[in-house]
Amino acid sequence: MTVVSVPEVFAPLGPLTMQRASAVLEAGRRIAQAGPAVVDLAAVTSADSAALALILDWLRTANQAGHAIELRNLPAGLASLAALYDIDGLLPLEAKR
Repeated sequence: MTVVSVPEVFAPLGPLTMQRASAVLEAGRRIAQAGPAVVDLAAVTSADSAALALILDWLRTANQAGHAIELRNLPAGLASLAALYDIDGLLPLEAKR
């Protein structure tokens, strides 16, 4: 019998900015520590460099716990910012189905 682990979906709502980063940091860490996860950013209304810091923190937390995270619906502005900082290659985007 094969056991397949279904990733949990974490979908932050609203802005992922400096003003809100601390409000979602721990929720993302809990998800990252629990098992494989997908961070769905479709409901993010605005994002700044704090959003990238959150994502990198969650990736580090998941890695330390031996889990994987994939990003779904990365906003174009956030993808552009990641490319500007030359960290776009670090972001594990979910494969298109």
